[in-house]
Amino acid sequence: MSDLFDRLTGPVEQVAPSLLGCVLVTADVRIRITEVEAYDGEHDPASHAWRGRTARNATMFGPAGHAYVYFTYGMHHCLNVVTGVEGVASGTLVRAGEVVGGVETARVRRGGAPDRDLARGPARLCRALAVDRSYDGTPLLLDDSPIRLEEGDTPGPEMILSGPRVGVSREAERPWRFWIAGDPTVSAYRPAVRRRPATR
Repeated sequence: MSDLFDRLTGPVEQVAPSLLGCVLVTADVRIRITEVEAYDGEHDPASHAWRGRTARNATMFGPAGHAYVYFTYGMHHCLNVVTGVEGVASGTLVRAGEVVGGVETARVRRGGAPDRDLARGPARLCRALAVDRSYDGTPLLLDDSPIRLEEGDTPGPEMILSGPRVGVSREAERPWRFWIAGDPTVSAYRPAVRRRPATR
């Protein structure tokens, strides 16, 4: 796993596309990563770490190769791979993937969703893997970890596309969302909707 660890310590916008084709593995489900999104910590207004370290985002400041899991909208978990140098926050959100092992288990967890939708989106992916906040800080590169990141079939550069990030109101135009061209499990692009303040 040393090669993979070394790769994770680079700049997040370079690390993120290199994770496409890698496989997330739990005891009962395997998911091939087909879409990711890069966030550059305190240098990125769209990152959870933009304003510095908090109890919620502390894992992002740790060593590369750990899981940063957060809870959002009061209902969804999302999984990130921590990257870069320890002490400097950055991470890659795993946005979507293809279930390549444990399909029946993933179907049950996802309520019988179509196979292409089992992990099509960051919340769906976490549900298919049964990943929740308790996985925050988990090392992803250890053989005995409850969730692991493994090498897979890396797509060639001609198969990797990039574009604006999804659902963020700041720096959304950065082309730091990366996906495998033509893969049906890639999530649909939706720009953030700015909420108007309530009138009194």
